[in-house]
Amino acid sequence: MTTPDTQKQGQAPLVAHDSIDGEIAILNLGPTHPATHGVFQNVLKVDGERILEAEPTIGYIHRAFEKLAERRPYNQITPITDRLNYCSSPINNMGWHMTVEKLAGIELPKRVEYMRVIIMELSRIADHLICNSVIGVDTGALTGFTYMFQERELIYEMFEEVCGARLTTNIGRVGGFERDFSDAFKYKLDEFLKGFSARFEEFDGLLTRNRIFMDRVIKAGPISAERALNYGFTGPNLRAAGVDYDVRVMNPYSSYEDFEFDIPIGQDGDTFDRFVVRQQEIRESLKIIRQALDNMPAGKHFTDVPDFYLPPKDEVYRSMEALIYHFKIVMGETPIPAGEVYHAVEGGNGELGYYLISDGGRTPYRLHFRRPCFIYYQAYPEMIKGSMLSDAVLTMSSMNVIAGELDA
Repeated sequence: MTTPDTQKQGQAPLVAHDSIDGEIAILNLGPTHPATHGVFQNVLKVDGERILEAEPTIGYIHRAFEKLAERRPYNQITPITDRLNYCSSPINNMGWHMTVEKLAGIELPKRVEYMRVIIMELSRIADHLICNSVIGVDTGALTGFTYMFQERELIYEMFEEVCGARLTTNIGRVGGFERDFSDAFKYKLDEFLKGFSARFEEFDGLLTRNRIFMDRVIKAGPISAERALNYGFTGPNLRAAGVDYDVRVMNPYSSYEDFEFDIPIGQDGDTFDRFVVRQQEIRESLKIIRQALDNMPAGKHFTDVPDFYLPPKDEVYRSMEALIYHFKIVMGETPIPAGEVYHAVEGGNGELGYYLISDGGRTPYRLHFRRPCFIYYQAYPEMIKGSMLSDAVLTMSSMNVIAGELDA
């Protein structure tokens, strides 16, 4: 691994330099390159195909999520969180709901917590499937991508059964879910669990021990455990570097302490380790989902907090009390207590946190999203320095850089 460049901060824009053989060049990787989603840029200084320096530029989205959220009532912020990591948006939604519940001191029925675990682990599987199948595409292996996107489609169909949406879900509410799991959802989940493992292992067999794939990803974009910690890595990228840290275990939420599962860790922090860690985490997510289903508690799919939980629509049409609560919640007139709170969940790509300050008003006084991608993307220049140009996109894919988290 190359020595970290200590002069990155405040460094002037890269300028082309002449060399004896004339091979030093400046190359723009993005923002129009497909791998950079059209919204972030890397200015690479290359010697032939060897990367000498890299300077990232973000900020092409300009969505200002945090300021948008500070002008909206609490229940209207959920759709904003969808657009952070849109590959696993239900985790974002529920992380926000838990933050508000923590501030308001709301206790949830056990059933709601188990339902949330099922949805969040399905989201984690979908997120990892996208990341790992795209790593395969970047090494020239397209077949696994088409296999796994069929499986992701099955997960999105389940989300659709729960909330009517697929990608940006706006799923659940502060205080629980808008409705209990339907029979159609239970049937689709049962069918998914019966067939997914075999199809997933086929995908795993296509790549994990494939000599061509291994030659491309082993030692590509490595980072040590020490450097990963210094940069503030979390999630699969940190665990791939050998650090055993998972928010679900270190700071359990939503009854994760009730479930038995392992935390996969790697050793070298390279693209291969990041791929394998995510593969194993998918297997662990399946274990968690099965445990949650087998031990699903009885009870309601929401808690009795009428000041925060939207009443069923049919009651709004029939009951004056329900109409009043519905109006107060939608218009942001609920009594949010003043206070300061931080809550984090284990997102698809790391610790996703919400730092919320309330002054008791109808909207947050201050709200900060801790987006894991924004934090670990700063290490990207160091990770690709000295590598081949072909490894730049591969490393970016294995880090699971989601553009929605870079500019909040």
